[in-house]
Amino acid sequence: MSFPMAGTRALLMLENFIDGKFLPCSSYLDSYDPSTGEVYCRVPNSGKEEIEAAVEAARAAFPGWSSRSPQERSQVLQRLADLLEQSLEELAQAESRDQGKTLTLARTMDIPRSVQNFRFFASSILHHTSECTQMDHLGCLHYTVRTPVGIAGLISPWNLPLYLLTWKLAPAIAAGNTVIAKPSELTSVTAWMMCKLLEKAGVPPGVVNIVFGTGPRVGEALVSHPEVPLISFTGSQPTAERITQLSAPHCKKLSLELGGKNPAIIFEDANLEECVPTTVRSSFANQGEICLCTSRIFVQKSIYSEFLKRFVEATRMWKVGIPSDPSADMGALISKAHLEKVRSYIKKARMEGAQILCGEGVDKLNLPLRNRAGYFMLPTVITDIKDESCCMKEEIFGPVTCVVPFDSEEEVIQRANSVKYGLAATVWSGNVGRVHRVAKKLQSGLVWTNCWLIRELNLPFGGMKSSGVGREGAKDSYEFFTEIKTITIKH
Repeated sequence: MSFPMAGTRALLMLENFIDGKFLPCSSYLDSYDPSTGEVYCRVPNSGKEEIEAAVEAARAAFPGWSSRSPQERSQVLQRLADLLEQSLEELAQAESRDQGKTLTLARTMDIPRSVQNFRFFASSILHHTSECTQMDHLGCLHYTVRTPVGIAGLISPWNLPLYLLTWKLAPAIAAGNTVIAKPSELTSVTAWMMCKLLEKAGVPPGVVNIVFGTGPRVGEALVSHPEVPLISFTGSQPTAERITQLSAPHCKKLSLELGGKNPAIIFEDANLEECVPTTVRSSFANQGEICLCTSRIFVQKSIYSEFLKRFVEATRMWKVGIPSDPSADMGALISKAHLEKVRSYIKKARMEGAQILCGEGVDKLNLPLRNRAGYFMLPTVITDIKDESCCMKEEIFGPVTCVVPFDSEEEVIQRANSVKYGLAATVWSGNVGRVHRVAKKLQSGLVWTNCWLIRELNLPFGGMKSSGVGREGAKDSYEFFTEIKTITIKH
């Protein structure tokens, strides 16, 4: 693969990938390098015409691909994983430049996890079993079979571009579906690069189609198409509401992984040596642009002052720098508009009388001259803020966290559950009984205790309340991307 590396000024032109071929588009969108604010890439501004072509290709490819054995499909996924792994450095460079994340994070998390997604589902597809029940008194045998749904529509976000696209793509094609994927128009490059590897991996034309563009144009065309019976989406709640409206007339299967307002609950017996650095990471990793990031930190009153002192000190050590800097902990936010949105929450907090202990408007951000127009922001800690504040209720999706004290276990559970989201939570305590009690009562799809972001891909991933519908994981993804049929044989 050939891709202009960071530091070069060549303008990259992407093309849609439909029926195994790269196809130009009649109009294009500008894509910006978040670390400089400069246009460096042009992305197809696709619409209904491109979706129609992709549906035709996916429909034609479905009979052949779905009739292959799980073993044959598994081998193709393994080859694709190998090819991605061989291109790890090039993909990491592209992901870092396109999204603004540090090159270190792209190298150690985004691209390795993308490889692992294909390896994981290449293996798990071989181990699903069907059910069988005998009714000898009626001379009947019942059994179940699972068959692929058809054309899967996949819509992935800009924060973990290849990581989250492959988390949907791998189980979809492993189960025998064909796919039309729409990556975010803000971060399309690594999806385009992956397309170059599909033929070499043995993916037949039409099995994977990637159509680039905006949600209102190409996303809505995909979601409302009557021949796309299934939509898997990761992104914001307002977009999910629109997807639900468009899908309703067609009774589509939906998997919606949405936002979070994730609490960390730190009890007085927490090990602060581990808790403080982990909570800094859970608050600010990937510029806070991860749906699992911590944005509300509840600390028991007896250790509140000590925790806050250590946490602010550690946050000030968290280095914001250009993505290619190996010593940088955090890069640039995704866009100018998103940076302004995140900053607006800091302004609202100030107007409400909250204290900004470090970060935006308090500390100085030092950047090279070329990067001063980039979308950088210091990690920011807010205190003296009420639970009713928008900063404590709404998903900010940036490097901002609020730290507040609490008294009792019952009180903090109620406060942690008082938002509309329920994606993830962390609990810090050395008391095993308390850990189990609190974890059970928290309205969250995931609860980590004394750690953060340790994932087991076999287990369900997803949220409660406004954090989404459905789960992803080995069994859950397989069930979503297939239809179950019960067959009765009378003998």
